Amino acid sequence: MDFLNTMGGTAAGFFGNVIPFLIVLSVVVFVHEMGHFLVGRWCGVGVHAFSLGFGPELFGFNDRHGTRWKLSAVPLGGYVKFHGDANGASVPDPDAVARMSPQERATSFPTQPLAKRAAIVAAGPIANFLLAIVLFSGAIYFGGRYETPARVEAVMAGSAAERAGFQPGDIIRAIGGTTVNSFTDMQRSVTTSAGSSLAITVERNGERQVLTAVPDGVEERTPFGRHRFGRLGIQGPKGSEAKLVHYGPLQSVGQGVYETYFVVDRTIDYIGKLVTGRESADQLSGPIGIARVSGEVAKVSGAGGLIGLIALLSVSIGLLNLFPVPLLDGGHLLFYAFEAVRGRPLSERTQEIGFRIGLALVLFLMLFAAWNDVLNLGASWGSRGT
Repeated sequence: MDFLNTMGGTAAGFFGNVIPFLIVLSVVVFVHEMGHFLVGRWCGVGVHAFSLGFGPELFGFNDRHGTRWKLSAVPLGGYVKFHGDANGASVPDPDAVARMSPQERATSFPTQPLAKRAAIVAAGPIANFLLAIVLFSGAIYFGGRYETPARVEAVMAGSAAERAGFQPGDIIRAIGGTTVNSFTDMQRSVTTSAGSSLAITVERNGERQVLTAVPDGVEERTPFGRHRFGRLGIQGPKGSEAKLVHYGPLQSVGQGVYETYFVVDRTIDYIGKLVTGRESADQLSGPIGIARVSGEVAKVSGAGGLIGLIALLSVSIGLLNLFPVPLLDGGHLLFYAFEAVRGRPLSERTQEIGFRIGLALVLFLMLFAAWNDVLNLGASWGSRGT
């Protein structure tokens, strides 16, 4: 009986994670590929296939333009295959292009002017950023946002705040020259600044002064994996003081743009610290980690939480695809930049070597992220058993 209960719980947990994961990832991938597709069609390029997923086709249909729309068996991405592409990664097929008639070359992707090819490639990541802005803006416009005053209620003994000289009653007005309007604004700056010196402007007894604080680095294991952040060590006002603030349409869009920028900025900051050795790569997550997060968010926050997760993942995928790695959109744009400078494309051999290196890097990153997911999953199970 215990075995059946265990198996039932495992199955429920599996589907409780997989279904939200498929919803989140499918929306993000569909929008990304739709960006490529729409701009490609607008530029007059023929489209052979639009696939959600990789591998064998599960089902699909042909539209009146001859494009095959299909759902494939491996739901970990997608692709748009243009006329003249050797595969879904838009690797050119020189032999096929050489055999084309003038009419076929006119609708082939590799023969398009440089500006059109660059626009088609960039459209995918741009679509992801636009999706995030729309979702963030919509959530803020329709739901508003709870804001708590950035006031210090208590200072933890031995904390970075105590060492910096914070006192109860201080009101935080700015951090590093950036205005602070709420306790959440303060938390965002602090949590991403572990070990960094912050100039914090506080108002005390009607007068302003600047305190210098270095947030302590703290590591916690959450249901979403290992998480490292900075902690100042102050307590803010009680939740009862939070006020629901509503924004107009333009203000909501502005907030949506800021939220998208914030995710991009924090991601680039993390990568920079990763390269310089100030951060560990064990916070990188792959499909298993995203599935766990999707399941937890769906269980705790419902549809609203999933919408926020879609926006967050959309920014991440858009940014990742802009990295100058051959095979990714950024790699194609890098090749186009060389083409613009040289006045002619890189040689077929050079591009082939680049795509192979890019494939190796992408596979390595996927395997490394999957290994992190397995380690985090094992640690999570271990902690539940103690």
